[in-house]
Parts: sequence; C-alpha cells; structure tokens
Amino acid sequence: MAHIDLADELPGIVGLMAFSPDSAEPLSELVEVLLRGPNTLTSGERELIATYVSYENDCLFCHSSHGAAAAHHLGGNTTVVDAVRRHFEEADVSGKLKALLAIAGKVRSGGKEVSAEDIARARGEGATDKEIHDTVLIAAAFCMYNRYVDGLATWAPDDPQAYVATGQTLAEEGYRAINEELGRMPERAT
Repeated sequence: MAHIDLADELPGIVGLMAFSPDSAEPLSELVEVLLRGPNTLTSGERELIATYVSYENDCLFCHSSHGAAAAHHLGGNTTVVDAVRRHFEEADVSGKLKALLAIAGKVRSGGKEVSAEDIARARGEGATDKEIHDTVLIAAAFCMYNRYVDGLATWAPDDPQAYVATGQTLAEEGYRAINEELGRMPERAT
C-alpha cells in the first residue's frame, strides 16, 4: 500500500502523476526531451540507459516500463534489454553505449564517481559531449524518478507482459501521453 492515498490504485509514477498533475506536467516534459527529443543517441539507446539505471536502483515499475519501451524501439528484442540489465559489458550493444552505460552506473552511485577515464573511454568510443551530457542527465533524472516511485511505496505489476502495451505507447506516442495510456494498466487487486 502506498504511503499516501493514491486514487484508483494506479501503478508506479502514473498514480503519482494522477495525484499531482502540477508536477506531472514538467516531469513528463523532462522525460520526453531526454528520451525522445532530437539526439544522436537513438531513443532505444536512451531507453536502455533509463532501464539500466532503474534496474540498478531496484525500481520495478521504471525498469519494466522503460525496458518495454526499449524493446519496442529495438524491434521487440527483449534479449538485449535483459542483457543490459544483467551485465551491460557483455550485451550486444555498441562499445559507445557500453561506455555511456558505465558512466550512467557511476552517476547512479554518486555523480562524483564519474572519472576522467570514464569520459575518455566514452570519447574513445565516439561519444560526443552532448551524448555524455545527456547520459549523465538521464541517469540523474531516473534516480529522481525511481526514488519518487519507490519513496512513496507505489505498486508495480509483477507480470512483464503488463508493460508491453505501455512500452509500445511510450515508444510510439511519447511521454506526454503517459497518464492516458499508463492509466490503462491493470489496477491493483484489492
């Protein structure tokens, strides 16, 4: 049970956005820009960064939602998403993305853990300053989102299939549509 009274028992951040529409709008806009805005990193790559950080933060709702969106961007490839969650260095992703995921993991632990060597590795793999910047910002933002979702003890469906349609909608329509689509997720059984 959530720490606050969330109407309709909507899962994860959806219940929180329904509870506080004033904060929902800027939070949705930020994630829209970070994961779907113009960028040299694909939306799939950025979703993988969000998924990895959320998985490492043990935020079931966020890593499941963003993992489903990443899989949709990757043509339904859940194998890559699962590999990034488990051990990204062995995943079938580019060296550049591996270097950026390493940076994201350091940001997740603490921003000051990112070293000059981490940045040099990313640059050596072809990452631009904008890609490094956006990776750090995605990781930092998802630490906030994860702590928002879990800090208020929201619930999340256990069944990975509950996130498939959500992932498709997020990938195709974006985060401005989050309340509408995610509100269609199964309500918590009472």
